[in-house]
Amino acid sequence: MPLERAAPRAPASTPAAAPVRVLVLSDTHLGFDLPVRARSTRPRRGPDFFANTERALAPARAGEVDLVVHGGDLLFRSRVRPSLVDAALAPLLRVADAGVPVYLVPGNHERSALTYGLLARHPRLHVFDRPRTFVEEELGVALSGLPFVASARRFARLLEATGWRAAARPIHLLCLHQAVEGGRAGFHDHVFRGGEETVRARDLPRGFAAILSGHLHRAQTLIQDLAGRRLPAPVLYPGSIERTSFAEREERKGYLVLELAAGPEGGALVGCRFVELPTRPLSSPPPRGTPRARSRRADRRGASSSRAGSRRR
Repeated sequence: MPLERAAPRAPASTPAAAPVRVLVLSDTHLGFDLPVRARSTRPRRGPDFFANTERALAPARAGEVDLVVHGGDLLFRSRVRPSLVDAALAPLLRVADAGVPVYLVPGNHERSALTYGLLARHPRLHVFDRPRTFVEEELGVALSGLPFVASARRFARLLEATGWRAAARPIHLLCLHQAVEGGRAGFHDHVFRGGEETVRARDLPRGFAAILSGHLHRAQTLIQDLAGRRLPAPVLYPGSIERTSFAEREERKGYLVLELAAGPEGGALVGCRFVELPTRPLSSPPPRGTPRARSRRADRRGASSSRAGSRRR
């Protein structure tokens, strides 16, 4: 597969030998708790997701990083109204307009071709809508990736389809939206040990400075497999930018700022900083029969009716 070269960008203000700075965010779930026609007046958390997305991207708009990688689940579900797609893409477009390339990995919530078509219209917005490799020549960075894979048994074959071995750049990143063996999630600290969607550690090859992934909402770094063997590259999860369930009620939310240095076998990760974002505390679910509980049920009925109406149309 031929390499895809990104659009030229303005020369970086730092020397060529300086580390490449990459901002990584994921699982923004834009549109969550933001109904078109709310059936109650309870406070909504939907605007919090947009606000934290803007906060996370602020260093990119200010020119403080060289690249942005979004690890997937930009939207809160696969079928959404066009106006929400436009609103979700707007923060990424502002970063691209500022001259910073943006890369998006489609997650399990991005199955609509609508998103891909819109992304393709901007020369600095790139989407891994299929296994592929992009190259930022000015930075000496290659980015290989693939969209969410429901069956991880196909992972090794799809990774080869990216053409990553032919990239041979001083810094190489692998971008995913998957659970990797050893990842943890939930209040009860569930460990991903296998399963249909879990990528096995032995399927991760050498040749990457870091593996950047979405899908797990807890921020974490994996450096070894379940047997204690060192992984060929660190697997970095920035986590979601807001809490989406009570299972995440004690988790910190934020994004990552990485520093990567050129070197053999895809370079090296020389710096990783987690930047915490403000999050609204989650309260306990309301008892059944209370006005607040009835309000939530009304919202769910309204959402179900809207979806049914959309299918009929």
